[in-house]
Amino acid sequence: MPFIDRKKYIAEGDLVLVYVSRTIIKPIYVKKGENFNTRFGSFPHETMIGLEFGSQITTPKDRGFVYLLQPTPELWTMSLPHRTQIVYTPDSSYILQRLDVRVGSKVIEAGTGSGSFTHAFARTVNSEGRLFSFEFHESRYEQARDEFLMHGLGNTTITHRDVCTNGFDIENVTLDADAIFLDLPSPWEAIPHLKSVIANDRRVGICCFSPCFEQVVKTVESLQKEGWSDVELTETQGRLYESHKAMKREVDDAVKRLKFVKEKQREGLALIKTGKRQRKDDDEPLSKERDYGFNPFGKGKRIIEGDEEFEWFNVTRLEAEVKTHTSYLVFATKMPFADGKA
Repeated sequence: MPFIDRKKYIAEGDLVLVYVSRTIIKPIYVKKGENFNTRFGSFPHETMIGLEFGSQITTPKDRGFVYLLQPTPELWTMSLPHRTQIVYTPDSSYILQRLDVRVGSKVIEAGTGSGSFTHAFARTVNSEGRLFSFEFHESRYEQARDEFLMHGLGNTTITHRDVCTNGFDIENVTLDADAIFLDLPSPWEAIPHLKSVIANDRRVGICCFSPCFEQVVKTVESLQKEGWSDVELTETQGRLYESHKAMKREVDDAVKRLKFVKEKQREGLALIKTGKRQRKDDDEPLSKERDYGFNPFGKGKRIIEGDEEFEWFNVTRLEAEVKTHTSYLVFATKMPFADGKA
């Protein structure tokens, strides 16, 4: 299973996530005779076969490069074709932790959608566990079923069903789930159907993923009515920290810069008085960079970050705005009684 088992070298037919930039990651299946086209140029698939995952490759004319990454649930979330709104990593990682999903867990997911969270569940429970995913939309179900087959998610069973009406039972299969994730328009209608498919001999956790508070209220009422306890509402918010280098700035540098500015001002006044004008030569190449003199403060002479001529130190920069929530997360638990019945 490519999302679970790791491999070193790329073979024909493998799913590869091509990293073009931080915001552009494209999934491709490597096939001889095909090309991956970008603004940098064309990358023949044949040149990828036999390389290690993580390799950097360039276009035939060295005009650009990309990285060939091995699929992971986190990278798949960033690159998958959207069929619905998806669960992003800040939410999915927190949900996995709160539900105590681990190797060997049995999980029910209702609302497969684009399959983003399904891959994270499948990797976490591993080959020793089982994931039962339900999708009511037939077209999305078929696309997800084919996708999971191509991705080798052998521990995942996907079923086409409206669980709010027809429940979760699968003929001749004992689900015995210890973790439930509901990403449904009306999870309160599905909660009563869980009695027959959850474990009776151990703690069971549930998370309901709802975008509006009216849904949350109805979900909490249903959970309490069905005997779930420790009901809690949570919201996650993510902010991105970016690292970069900043130049060390000394007082002497500032003095030197001020002197430079004053000198340029005097030169400009002198040209104005004599009626002369500075202008760019029309024949001067556009790519030619002018040297405007020493300036450690980012104006005038262009200084490349990390230039060995200057001293630098590492700093972080935080996103200016907090991303809005994707959904409210309602958690609850159900504990077995002394007789082994929940």
